[in-house]
Amino acid sequence: MNTTVSIFTLVPEALHESLNNYLETHPDWDQNRVLTAALSLFLLQNGESDRHAARIYLETLFNQC
Repeated sequence: MNTTVSIFTLVPEALHESLNNYLETHPDWDQNRVLTAALSLFLLQNGESDRHAARIYLETLFNQC
């Protein structure tokens, strides 16, 4: 069973604008998908070798989430 949680965070306005610009030109992506991919990739690149993070990253890239 895949459980999800909601995260509320503040981001710089410039980053938010960049994200919105990206989403406007990539309709198959949404804010949740981008943030899930970014967070799981960050964890993988920074020493978290958890298979769950790797699986979520790959599923997110290939739109299987």
